[in-house]
Amino acid sequence: MNIKIETIVKGNYKLVMERFDRKLFEALKPKQGEMEIVEFTGSKKGDRVHIRFTSPIKAEWISIITEDAINEQEAYFVDEGIQLPYPLKFWRHRHIVKKLTEDTCCIIDDITYKANNRIMTALMYPAIYMGFAPRKKIYKAYFGTVEA
Repeated sequence: MNIKIETIVKGNYKLVMERFDRKLFEALKPKQGEMEIVEFTGSKKGDRVHIRFTSPIKAEWISIITEDAINEQEAYFVDEGIQLPYPLKFWRHRHIVKKLTEDTCCIIDDITYKANNRIMTALMYPAIYMGFAPRKKIYKAYFGTVEA
């Protein structure tokens, strides 16, 4: 299953990507439930993110950054889950910052996931979408909004 959420923000795409650090990761933590960031080594290939959920469920989530690149149109990195909470079996999240103009860009959260069966995968869609939808507001507050 795939979920794609796009947010237009102020800033040069390369500079926005540079700010995908622990401070932004802390700001993006979901408000529902409790979790702690056990490890965050960055957003470059080989880096690692380890999250421990403590409420309402107890679970570990570990992802490895498997790709990162920058070109004249976009910058991105990909995290892939290597230890996921049940019932997730697969997780791939592309964080893309696409150039629109010299001082505006679009942040794209492109998530592909699978649960232990097709029905559970479909049932998880609303929860995953609602877990990532608040990022639009957070990104706009963090980087700035674009005037219409």
